[in-house]
Amino acid sequence: MSYRVTVAGNDIEFSCAPDESVLEAAERSGFAIPYSCRKGVCDTCQGELVSGEVSLPNTGVVAGKTSVLFCRARPRSDLEIQPKRIERREPPVRRKLKASVFRLTRAAPDVTILFLRFPIGVRIKFKAGQYLQVTLPDGDRRHFSMANPPLSNDGVELHIRHVPGGRFSEDVLTKLKAGDKLEVELPYGDFFLREESPPRIILLATGTGFAPIKSMIEDALKRGNERPMRFYWGARKREDLYLLELPQKWAEHARWLSFVPVLSEPDAAWRGRTDLVHEAVLADHESLTDAAVYACGNPLMIDAARDSFTARGLPQERFYADAFVPSGG
Repeated sequence: MSYRVTVAGNDIEFSCAPDESVLEAAERSGFAIPYSCRKGVCDTCQGELVSGEVSLPNTGVVAGKTSVLFCRARPRSDLEIQPKRIERREPPVRRKLKASVFRLTRAAPDVTILFLRFPIGVRIKFKAGQYLQVTLPDGDRRHFSMANPPLSNDGVELHIRHVPGGRFSEDVLTKLKAGDKLEVELPYGDFFLREESPPRIILLATGTGFAPIKSMIEDALKRGNERPMRFYWGARKREDLYLLELPQKWAEHARWLSFVPVLSEPDAAWRGRTDLVHEAVLADHESLTDAAVYACGNPLMIDAARDSFTARGLPQERFYADAFVPSGG
C-alpha cells in the first residue's frame, strides 16, 4: 500500500509507503527536497503539511495544516505538502564500501583531518559539498562532509572536530591507524553549487563547515570557474581557522575569489575582521537580491544568516545550507 503525495502550486506528485519518510519517497521518485542531517535535528527539510495525516517519531499522528520535518514524516493518508524548495533530479546512486585509513593529521588541537582510500579501482561520483555516512559497529551513523573535490574521487578527506565524550571522535578516531577499515556510504546531501545560481555567490562557514566549502572552491578552481565568489570563514579564535593559509593562497591566485576570515573573540595580535561571521556579510552587502548564499556549520549561525539575509532581499530559495548538528560526536 502507498499514498499519493502532491506538491502545492505545481504538478509534482509521487507515491510514499507508510514505512518511508516523505523525504525518502521524494528522493526515490526523482525529486529533491532540501535536507541536511536526516535525523530530525536541524530544520533544513522543514515544510508545510497542507492537508493529510502523517506520523512523527515521539509525537504521533498530526494533520495539516502544520509544519513538519519531511525526513521524519511518514504518511497515514494522501498528502499535499509545500516544501521550501523542490527540484527534479535523478535518484541518487549511493555506494556502501569499506574504506581504508590512509593518513591522519592534527590540523588544530580539536580538529583531525582523516584521509580515506577506497578499494583499488573504485571511484565514487559525488558533488562538491556533499557528505558521507560512517557506520559504527552498532549500526549508528555519523555524517562528515567531503573536503576533497569530486575529481579526486578514489578516496575522501574528512575534517573531524573532537567532541568531548564523542563516540566517534574519541572512541573511534583516536584509535585509528593507517590500514584500518571504516564502513562508509556515499554520497548524501543537498548542499552543492547550482549551475543556475546567479553571478554573485557568497560562501559562508564556521569551524569545520570549511570542509564542504573547500570541496566547492577546489572544484571551481579545477573547472576554470569565472563566477565571482566571496568566502567568509568565521571562528572564535585564530587557531580555529585551522587551514587559514589555504584559502588565502586560493584568493591570491584566483581573481574571481575573495576571502574574508572573521573572528568573534580575537586576541590582540589579530589584524583581520572581528564580528559574527554573518554580521560581516551584512556589513559588506547592502542588498543580497542578486546573490546566492551557501552556508555551512553551526545551526545558530545558519538560522541567523537565513533570517538576516532574506531581510536584505535574498530570495529564500537561494539560501542553501548544511547545518552541522550534534550527533554524539
